[in-house]
Amino acid sequence: MGILPLEFLQGQNFDNLNLKERDTYSLNLSQGDLKVGQEIDVTASSGKKFKAKVRIDTNPELQYFKNGGILPYVLRKLMKE
Repeated sequence: MGILPLEFLQGQNFDNLNLKERDTYSLNLSQGDLKVGQEIDVTASSGKKFKAKVRIDTNPELQYFKNGGILPYVLRKLMKE
């Protein structure tokens, strides 16, 4: 999978945060284990910092993400049986 879906918080958007099209983003995931619906710190390459909501909405989705996607997750489970 490799892509963590994020959502701007209420009242935030690309324009009012003054983000740039060429920005890249760093995510601070060292705040502990990733959780369903967690808010994380994001830093744009332009230096702008903001919070965003992780759009992983269920525990199974979280497990898929942590395993690199649904296919690797299923294969790992099959190999354990």
